[in-house]
Amino acid sequence: MSEIPVFTTEPMSVILPDVRDRLRAAGQVTFTVPDPDAGLGLYAGEATPHGTHRPWNTWTDLADLLGAHLLTPQRAGEGRVGLTLRTHAPARDPDHAGYGPDGDWARVNKLEDPVFLATFTEALRRVNPPPGGRVLALGVNAGHELDALPLALPDRALAVVGVDLDPAAVQAARTRHPHATFHTLDVNALPPELGRFDLILALSLLQSPGVTQDVLLATLRRHHLTPGGGLILGYPNARYRGGTLSYGARMRNYARPDLSLLAADVTNARRGLQKHGFKIFVTGKYELLLTAIPAQAHTPTDLEL
Repeated sequence: MSEIPVFTTEPMSVILPDVRDRLRAAGQVTFTVPDPDAGLGLYAGEATPHGTHRPWNTWTDLADLLGAHLLTPQRAGEGRVGLTLRTHAPARDPDHAGYGPDGDWARVNKLEDPVFLATFTEALRRVNPPPGGRVLALGVNAGHELDALPLALPDRALAVVGVDLDPAAVQAARTRHPHATFHTLDVNALPPELGRFDLILALSLLQSPGVTQDVLLATLRRHHLTPGGGLILGYPNARYRGGTLSYGARMRNYARPDLSLLAADVTNARRGLQKHGFKIFVTGKYELLLTAIPAQAHTPTDLEL
């Protein structure tokens, strides 16, 4: 398998196993394909003068599927490009060291994912907390996602309260957001004196060990949400590891992503909140965002960042 494969009209059913086998054998594979830029406007599988067209996202998806980096493409003659895939180096999942500021999770900034940034901004503007409104962020960690509040709602000051079980994470959040208030608390035992909030955020929290979604959402609705308030719930649909973001919710002992638990949790939350008078929006990609606002509330239309 030392020669460089030249793919022209071969179907993906031939390309995928060929590239996979070469990658497994050597840890890196280079091959040439028709230049995706030359087929703009065509669908994957349509013909071009240089072979079967496939857009760039086909090759990024193939790399993700095979657990590899797609390195910078190179020109390989008229109408063709050379692609190199390199297997990811072995790396532990970020949660091996917990969720504190010294763990790998502290390196992850979801606001650098354009889809998350855009959909989170839209969700914040859908809830539309009033000037001076109160925001509760559960499982806040180091508070990276709170940076989106002034981006999405630049015309208003908000009183932000963050909660996390890890004292070191709480201290990191205080450092990042000195004007907010943070508490080291278990989300399963939120004290009544926290009060009520116009916006409640629970990102990448509801599927955590020890959290029962239905119980927590009922507590938030009954004791911590204002009558006109809304919630934004985040459900991870990706894996972060070794500097890479790989699509799809993972389940223990499954070789491939399996979305069944994710779909069940999103569906149950949607059904339960609709039953209690909310209208629901589900958006996102690598993290699904369920936004709940009162059914009678006006939905803002100027949502883009």
